[in-house]
Amino acid sequence: MDQEKLDLLREALPYIQRFQGKTFVVKFSGKVTEDRENLASLAEELALLHEVGIRVCVIHGGGKQLTELARKLGVVQTVIEGRRVTDDDTLDLAKMIFRGKINTEILAQFRRRGIRAVGLSGVDGGVVKAIKRPPRDVLNKETGETETIDFGHVGDVVEVDARLINTLLDSGYLPIISSLGADNEGKIFNINADTIASEIAASLGAEKLILLSDVNGIYLNAGDEDTKLSRITVDDARHMIASGRATGGMIPKLESLINLLSRGVKSAHIVSGTTRNATLAEVFTDQGTGTMIVEK
Repeated sequence: MDQEKLDLLREALPYIQRFQGKTFVVKFSGKVTEDRENLASLAEELALLHEVGIRVCVIHGGGKQLTELARKLGVVQTVIEGRRVTDDDTLDLAKMIFRGKINTEILAQFRRRGIRAVGLSGVDGGVVKAIKRPPRDVLNKETGETETIDFGHVGDVVEVDARLINTLLDSGYLPIISSLGADNEGKIFNINADTIASEIAASLGAEKLILLSDVNGIYLNAGDEDTKLSRITVDDARHMIASGRATGGMIPKLESLINLLSRGVKSAHIVSGTTRNATLAEVFTDQGTGTMIVEK
C-alpha cells in the first residue's frame, strides 16, 4: 500500500472513532439514483460508513424519473414555481417509481455490498404523518395575476414517528425510505424528499444530514469554483440571506438547514452525489469536499 493511502487511513481514524454509533441521514436526489454506475459507487461509500459503525439512514425522492415515466405514459405534468401538482394519475406513478423502481434499485446495490438494507416509504410503520397541503396563492409571472393553486396529493409533514427506523438501526439494518407519507385516514401524499430528510434527521437526533446534490456545495457566485464555501455557521447563512448574497433556490435550502440545526442536528452538508468518493472525503478528511453548515 502506498504512503498516500496510509496517510488517508491515519486521517480517517479520528473521524471513524468520533462517529461510531452516531446517526447520519443521507438524502439522494433523483439525479444521483438515475445513473446505475453512480448509484453503485455511492452505495459502496455508504456501505463503508455502515461497516465502521455509523448508523446510516437513506431518504430518496425521484422527481426526474417520475417526470420521464409520465412523459412515456402521456400523463401531463404541471409544475408551478418548481413544485409539482400531484393529481390522481401522478400519485399512482409516484407510488410505482418511488416505493417500487428506485427503492428496489437502491436496495439491489446495497445487496451487492453485503449490506442488510431495508426498503420503506414514509407510510410504513406510520413513520411520516402528513396532511394535504392547503391551496396556495401563486403569482403568475406571465399574466401578473395571482392564482389559487391546489397542489393535489402533495403533503406537508405533521410529525415523524421514528420508532420503526430506530428498531431497524438498532438491529444493524440500513433503512432506505422513499418520500411518501400518509394521514390517519390512509390517504397517501407525495412529499418533498428534502423535507422528509430534515424531519427524520431531527426526529433521530442525527449527527449529520448529508444532502447529495448535483452541485458540490454552496457558492457565493453560482458556478464559480473559487467562491465555494467549505464551512459556514448559522449566523453566516442568515447574513447571506439578509444581504442578498444568497439567491433563488439557495434561500429556502439555507432557511430549512438553519431551522434543522436549531433542532439538535449537529451539522448539515451539501455534497456532490455524482463525484466519486465525495461523501467519504466530506466525512473522513479534514478538508472535506462540499459545504458544511454548523451552529457556531
